[in-house]
Amino acid sequence: MTLAIGDAIPPVQLLDADGAAIDLAAMKGAPLIVYFYPKADTPGCTTEAQDFTRLAPEFAHLEAQVLAVSRDAPAKLCKFRDKYGLTVRLASDEDGAVCEAFGTWVEKQNYGRTYMGIERSTFLFGRDGKLAKEWRKVRVKGHADAVLEVAKAL
Repeated sequence: MTLAIGDAIPPVQLLDADGAAIDLAAMKGAPLIVYFYPKADTPGCTTEAQDFTRLAPEFAHLEAQVLAVSRDAPAKLCKFRDKYGLTVRLASDEDGAVCEAFGTWVEKQNYGRTYMGIERSTFLFGRDGKLAKEWRKVRVKGHADAVLEVAKAL
């Protein structure tokens, strides 16, 4: 399944790093950025989380919520957050249901090996809860800044 521009926030549940429940569809009413990353505490994923953390005050000024999703367990996310002083809210999708709903669980290839994994992707929902913009196969450098610029235009 993949989302299309204008689709509503999928009605899925997650746990944050502290084990608190997150009802994604209930986050309607403010801009929502949901970004997917392959694995906590790896170089690209750390840089991306640090970039969104650096821009957190600007996202907050727009009343935008930022949610970073991986399939890591909440305990691992807690360690990742604390190790790097991240302020972006980290969410766990251990069973992969959210990745499936967003179409980010894909076949990947690396050094001739084929496997399933998270495609680094970002989704921006407007206050109405509808998908306004998506980024697939994200390159980390400058990405958080690009998301902020589009969020400002909502």
